[in-house]
Amino acid sequence: MSDFARRLVRWQARHGRHDLPWQRMRNPYRIWLSEVMLQQTQVATVIPYYRRFLARFPEVKSLASTTLEEVLTLWSGLGYYTRARNLHAAARAVMALHRGRFPRSREVLETLPGLGRSTAAAIAVFAFGRREAILDGNVKRVLARHFAVRGSPGEQRVAKRLWALAESELPAKNIEAYTQALMDLGAGVCTRKRPDCASCPLNASCLGYARGKPEAFPQPRPRRKRPVRETSMLLLLRKGEVLLEKRPATGVWGGLWCFPEVEPGSEKVAGKALPVLRHEFTHFTLNITPIVRHVESAALRVAEPGRIWLPLEEALGAAVPAPVRKLLAGLSSGTLFGEAAALEKALQD
Repeated sequence: MSDFARRLVRWQARHGRHDLPWQRMRNPYRIWLSEVMLQQTQVATVIPYYRRFLARFPEVKSLASTTLEEVLTLWSGLGYYTRARNLHAAARAVMALHRGRFPRSREVLETLPGLGRSTAAAIAVFAFGRREAILDGNVKRVLARHFAVRGSPGEQRVAKRLWALAESELPAKNIEAYTQALMDLGAGVCTRKRPDCASCPLNASCLGYARGKPEAFPQPRPRRKRPVRETSMLLLLRKGEVLLEKRPATGVWGGLWCFPEVEPGSEKVAGKALPVLRHEFTHFTLNITPIVRHVESAALRVAEPGRIWLPLEEALGAAVPAPVRKLLAGLSSGTLFGEAAALEKALQD
């Protein structure tokens, strides 16, 4: 075992995380669920979602047999909804192609929807004790700093170098502790900003630390100006109910329920325009102008296909994206349901 790996394993025993809900087990379904949820999301955010999913879907068979609608409802608020669609598709693939058993090798796990090389490797390590290298965002940062790898991990040359380093340092034993140590070190010590180098078990051999500029590694991806898109959402209110419509299966918020969208500044839409709600996506910013409009109870009695009237409480529990949930919460905060002033105050808080 290299000194690099030995120091990490020792550090993990004393300072690493040991009591996360998906640890201390070899259940591949639970480990797979946690790894998918942890893609691009912090542990503290994932835990309550993970527990709710397990309460509803305790094994892969129950997840595979449910509808995508229910999966999206439980996932609502966690973001990156492609993960939820892939989760459902992968569960069905496990049942259909693997007789309900998760593949044990990283290569076969990687064929399941939503699993790249690193996530598949993590499942193989923690569920089956396989000797595989991982390279998530935290691990990229640890390796790039320790070995002073120049460039952005998004560059093919840099990614190839980091994968080679990740594989070269794999210990012959204690692979689970070693892998968890890399994750924990990147999450809690070797952080993107203000790393705690004094507490790092690798500081004696870290080239980034020796050069006095650990934060210079890895280099960030060149920033591109994030485009801004505009839309207006129509909040139709009718005696304690709101109108929602289902988004197309593909694209932004695919398969989720949203308020109907209208062209920004459309003169055909009557109602009160409220302050813009700003929502950040990975590649663009969406500015949403909510337009509140009350309708008579007799009007729009039957929703068109793909649209549904729901009581506010039910709408809050539906599969809706984060900004729609925020708008619904703003509606519920008023003493008089649907009062624009109450919503306006909620959005400004």
